[in-house]
Amino acid sequence: MDLINQIELEKNRIEDQEIGINIEKKQESFFETTLGKVVNKAVDIGISAIVPDLIEDEVIDVKNAILKNGFEDGVQTAIDGAINLGKSVLGIATGKFEDLSQAQNAIKSGGILDNVSNLFDLALNKAKTEGILNNGLYQVIKKGKNTVINQIEKGITEEFGKQAQNVEKLGKYMNQWKDYYQEQDFNGMQREYEKIREKMKELVPLEKTILEARKIENLHELIKNNNQNFDLTEEQKKLAEILI
Repeated sequence: MDLINQIELEKNRIEDQEIGINIEKKQESFFETTLGKVVNKAVDIGISAIVPDLIEDEVIDVKNAILKNGFEDGVQTAIDGAINLGKSVLGIATGKFEDLSQAQNAIKSGGILDNVSNLFDLALNKAKTEGILNNGLYQVIKKGKNTVINQIEKGITEEFGKQAQNVEKLGKYMNQWKDYYQEQDFNGMQREYEKIREKMKELVPLEKTILEARKIENLHELIKNNNQNFDLTEEQKKLAEILI
């Protein structure tokens, strides 16, 4: 095996070791960021629905009054709490989600909506106490809080729906790459390879998915660095699967 291939495979092996070690942290970070954006957007939509007569700037002011009084800082804690409790409820001893369905059930079982609802109440009360929201607006928003919570639930459901579609598309791209590999069509492989890499950026980091994609990456890079020659040694082919 030439030096370029050895270096490339060794780099991938080290990256995969890091993935194995940090997969739980990567998953939690993904959900903190992704669901955090979902919650933030839902607050916008929910407040606009509760007080439709407010102009855009006023909606922003009301939203900021809630976010800056503990809600924004507490969302990450609310998500983490739901993830950890959900794992406990489902008996996930490894600390990491094996598939998308398991992640969705854990977050739901962990009571993320209850966590966010309680956090919303605390932030709303604090905004009123500090005089940022007048009593009339406070009462209207408090009464319509479920509109915000329902919007958050809808957003979370839609996000997992997108993730499911991404998983399906990634599987399709991987299968098409394998078909092109069997046909020894490197141009076709390259097109699917680029799609795989882009789709991986949008997916929750699930270990099985990452490792399957890495096998493809290793083999693809071997062929690429071999001047797109498919005549690889058995050692090279085995290493492409072993070094993950």
